Amino acid sequence: MRHRLHRFTPALLSLLVGFVALLALIPRPAAEAVPPSADYVIIVGVAGLRWDDVNPTDTPTMWQLAENGAIGALSVRSARRVTCAGDGWLTLGAGNYATFTTGPITSTCPPLQVSISADQTRTGASLPDLGGVVAKNRALHWGAQPGALAEGVRCTTAVGPGAAVAAARPYGRVDRYADAVDENLLSACALSIVDLGQIAGSDAASRASDARRADAGLAAVIANRPDRAVVVLAGLSDLDASSRLHVAIAQGPGYTGGWLTSTSTSRPGYVQVVDLAPTALSALDRPIPGKLFAGGAATMSDGRPASVDQAVERLADADREASVQQRVGSNFFLLLVVAELALFLLVVPLLRWARRPAGPIAHPPAPRVVVRAAEVLLIAASLAVPAALVADLLPWWRWSSPGLGFGGVTLAALAVATAVIALTSSRSRANAPLGGVAAVGALAVALDVLTGARLQLNGVAGYSAAAGGRYAGVGVIGLGLLVTGVLLGGASLAQRFERRWRPFVMAVVGGAGLVVIGSPYLGADASGAVALTAGVCAAAALAVGGWLTMTRLVWAAVAALTVTAGIGVLDLFRPEAQRSSVGRLLVRTQDGTVGYIARRIGEANVVTTVTSPLTILVIGTVLYVTFVLLRDWGGFRRLLGVFPPVRGALAGLVLASLLAGVIEGVSLNVLGAALATAAPLTVLACLRVLDHADDRTR
Repeated sequence: MRHRLHRFTPALLSLLVGFVALLALIPRPAAEAVPPSADYVIIVGVAGLRWDDVNPTDTPTMWQLAENGAIGALSVRSARRVTCAGDGWLTLGAGNYATFTTGPITSTCPPLQVSISADQTRTGASLPDLGGVVAKNRALHWGAQPGALAEGVRCTTAVGPGAAVAAARPYGRVDRYADAVDENLLSACALSIVDLGQIAGSDAASRASDARRADAGLAAVIANRPDRAVVVLAGLSDLDASSRLHVAIAQGPGYTGGWLTSTSTSRPGYVQVVDLAPTALSALDRPIPGKLFAGGAATMSDGRPASVDQAVERLADADREASVQQRVGSNFFLLLVVAELALFLLVVPLLRWARRPAGPIAHPPAPRVVVRAAEVLLIAASLAVPAALVADLLPWWRWSSPGLGFGGVTLAALAVATAVIALTSSRSRANAPLGGVAAVGALAVALDVLTGARLQLNGVAGYSAAAGGRYAGVGVIGLGLLVTGVLLGGASLAQRFERRWRPFVMAVVGGAGLVVIGSPYLGADASGAVALTAGVCAAAALAVGGWLTMTRLVWAAVAALTVTAGIGVLDLFRPEAQRSSVGRLLVRTQDGTVGYIARRIGEANVVTTVTSPLTILVIGTVLYVTFVLLRDWGGFRRLLGVFPPVRGALAGLVLASLLAGVIEGVSLNVLGAALATAAPLTVLACLRVLDHADDRTR
């Protein structure tokens, strides 16, 4: 009995670690809702309005509204890749990602064209062409239903063509319609939507002229606003293919300062267009149709600078960073993929030369300086993504040449990190850089997550708020780094323990990673936590060496399913607007609407696979492992045989990264981010095990 207990102690302790990790994911009680105090809501839209258009000289009304209200950066994501004016207005009215503009996506948006017919009462209007738009959007995977906002109130008023699109009911009727704001118009209905045109100029002078015209229209709205009214000013869309962050201001009862935020972003100072519809209904104390709306009601949070100048400048700076990040990020990852694949090919002769042939005569070893240079380059390649993350400590996007600035900062950080690690690992074991460097990258992401994920927000190695996919927590690239660091770092540590304790070591390291990734107050990525759980269980099962027996497989499967079920159950205890992708998937499965999510994820995976440079890295790495590393002279099989935990970690890495990518709709991007660090380190480890093939190993 004592022998059996001694034998199963590591497994029991591993289960205890998983239970403790689940306890760390328990959500806090939801805060009590603040009772609404508004009688009217007026949503004013200006397509293309950005924070660098707002200043006390050209737009004094907007400036005063920002000074007295809550402000934020608005992401204008819609069902189209480029959100034109009609798409933004229809997304507002649907409370979900919708599309209005027809035709192919070009560099510029076509003019907004809306057919409006006056009704018999001459106070309302109708949109005769809206039926086809409604049918088209209901067939899309988002399931948007235009008119959902108007159906939530008894009466709506629209001023201007864009407002008519947002205020129309599903069958095309607009309750009240006018071409301009006049006295008593805004008090006729509880909800009014006003279209003040667009800021379409490409140069500063024309943009300033459009902004002054929009500000004059806003002044008329403010002059005729009824008492106890919330005024929301929103730059509802882009006007070209450059995705930007736009203006969001809410002023009135409940919005008297601070930052705007919502449950859909979980980031102070950031909201989405899909948040505006639930914001209006919440302020009017109307029920919010959660199954139709994709966003959450905007609320006010603290932390805004006392000076409105500083607050506006911070939002304008975020827009500049987000716009530059997308261009610089695509160039960085493309260059990284080309550089790593070229480096892998250059190392092939060293791998062949490092193999010692049998017999009394052997060729001399490769020049030490050449081998050492290859090792330094491989370490540098594995640190490129963490260096890009750290580069955001300096405001390179403000410089005259942002691309060169980012490159210089990244190379400087990369040089320092490479020199330190190369010097400290020159005489270490073959698997030490494999686990140590991966752990450094994971630690950089973990520290960023613990401090609010400021480096990932709008960062090259993070996510863009303008793209609208994520605003807080850990992103796709960060998830890949964390998975790599947790598994390879855990494997390097487990190698130092007795065989029977290695699964426990992997469970401890994996439990820490599970908390960082899955906690709603840290990484906030429940699907990533589920994927990591599967990877850790696979790595733990293979860490002791030998074959994957049925007993190990059963233990790993039971542990993975238990933790996954625990994450899903805990997610269901959160408020509906705060649930992660796992909780929403469970709810959708229960009510039979999971097909929409499956279609959305499938289409996203296909698009990402075709467009992402990381797909090339994954394919190139697979070919390299198959035709180089798995050859007799490649060293990969010897590496896996000498270090069983590394074998388990690499298998778990591929499993976790593929699972996370498929679930989150980013295809091979998580695996590509993981391989950007893991693949160079694996090649380095293969070089070292071949170099020490004659050494005695335990």
